[in-house]
Amino acid sequence: MAKPLLIAKGETDCFILPKMANRHGVITGATGTGKTVTLQTIAQSFSRIGVPVFVADVKGDLSGISQPGSEANARVIQRIEQLGLKDGWTWEGCPVMFWDVWGEQGHPLRATVSEMGPLLLSRILGLNETQEGVLNIIFKVADDNGLLLLDLKDLRALAQWVGDNAKELRTQYGNISAASVGAIQRGLLTLEVQGAERFFGEPALDLYDMLQTDADGRGVVNILVADRLLQSPKLYATFLLWLLSELFEQLPEVGDLDKPRLLFFFDEAHLLFDEAPKPLVDKVEQVVRIIRSKGVGVFFVTQNPIDIPDVILSQMGNRVQHALRAFTPRDQKAVRAAATTFRPNPKINTEQAITELGVGEALVSFLDEKGIPGVVERALILPPRSQIGPITPEQRRQLITGSLIYGYYEKQLDRESAYEMLVKQAEHAAEEAERAAAEAAALKAQKEAEARAAREVGRLARDRAKQEALRARQREREARERERVVGGVLEAFAKSAARSLGGSTGTLMRGILGGLSGRQSRKR
Repeated sequence: MAKPLLIAKGETDCFILPKMANRHGVITGATGTGKTVTLQTIAQSFSRIGVPVFVADVKGDLSGISQPGSEANARVIQRIEQLGLKDGWTWEGCPVMFWDVWGEQGHPLRATVSEMGPLLLSRILGLNETQEGVLNIIFKVADDNGLLLLDLKDLRALAQWVGDNAKELRTQYGNISAASVGAIQRGLLTLEVQGAERFFGEPALDLYDMLQTDADGRGVVNILVADRLLQSPKLYATFLLWLLSELFEQLPEVGDLDKPRLLFFFDEAHLLFDEAPKPLVDKVEQVVRIIRSKGVGVFFVTQNPIDIPDVILSQMGNRVQHALRAFTPRDQKAVRAAATTFRPNPKINTEQAITELGVGEALVSFLDEKGIPGVVERALILPPRSQIGPITPEQRRQLITGSLIYGYYEKQLDRESAYEMLVKQAEHAAEEAERAAAEAAALKAQKEAEARAAREVGRLARDRAKQEALRARQREREARERERVVGGVLEAFAKSAARSLGGSTGTLMRGILGGLSGRQSRKR
């Protein structure tokens, strides 16, 4: 059985039992009171006994856990001496693995759209109930048609297709409003602008790459570089919730182990619950409640315990409360609420102590062997054995390139999925339309050619008929002309003959008449 881990020292030493770490915990306190150092101390303590750790580095200073500490830090040396830890104290770092959604300061960390699911995506996109319903339809259409949703372009292409075919899909899936599809598309565009297209895709994270130990049996500390990711708080919170959900879905049931399989620190946990709809809070509650049986312990880190819903806070068995300020009525309410979460200690005025704690000092209550919260103790947190503060870019680069998985996640894949399939479908439809258009054009051209041919035949027939008519008229004219010529010739001949005959007769007649006339004259 794993030995208890000393975390803080006060009038009574405060040990956390590895067996009870999967009953979860919470680290709270105002900014600058020592939450990050407490997180680092607990994380390194579990790494030393072979427990892998996941932690989000929202300020960029947890990378120092990879390097041994040194006596150069006067405040750490003072705390070591103050707690009587100098004898036997050793400086050491932890084996680490850096992860970065953008792939700039760690191994690229990706998930597929299908793995994220419509509920968490709705949270990221800020969708209302109606829009979330349409997003569920889009996922259902993908499942029914064998369309893989791997990256943002897959989801955008399918959303557009669903919107374009809303009338045909309405009978089977229900009403799909264009306004809801538009809201989803706008949300996806916003995510894309924020760089989320680097997060959604393949190769997706293999969770077992986070459950590693080194050659010395120390658990690997997985550090998510989250300073830039925190600028998109919904994406940050939803990603961590997705990671918890995936751990719950993929890890086998193991019950209560001597030590957890993974310790998960959720820093800036209030971002998960800010304006969170009830279904999301219910999902978080379910995951936190049941993931214990998978051997995973979850520690929420936030400024104020009232940032966490009571139904979830009640499941946090191990508690570290740093100082809170009580300058406003809301602050005073938070202090009272924080005080009531501890098992009372007659020696301590818990509510008063919360406002008096110094940096690195906390009220501590861990579960005992029976799972019962210990009475609250006021104690000083042990400093970590590793470096406090960030490492250099060169040190980070050496750790990344020296990792066993270096080169695998760095090569992004883009296999055939919904986008490619819909593009092929559109291209096929376009080809079919083009072929149909070509066939229609050919048929039209054929009909036009036949019509032209028919018109040409008709024209030729008309031309022949016209020519025949012209020839007939020509023949008639020629016949009439011949008749006219013949008639004229005959008439001329007759006249000529008549003239000839008329001249001879006249002479004869004159001769006769003249003779007659002459004789008559002579008789007179």
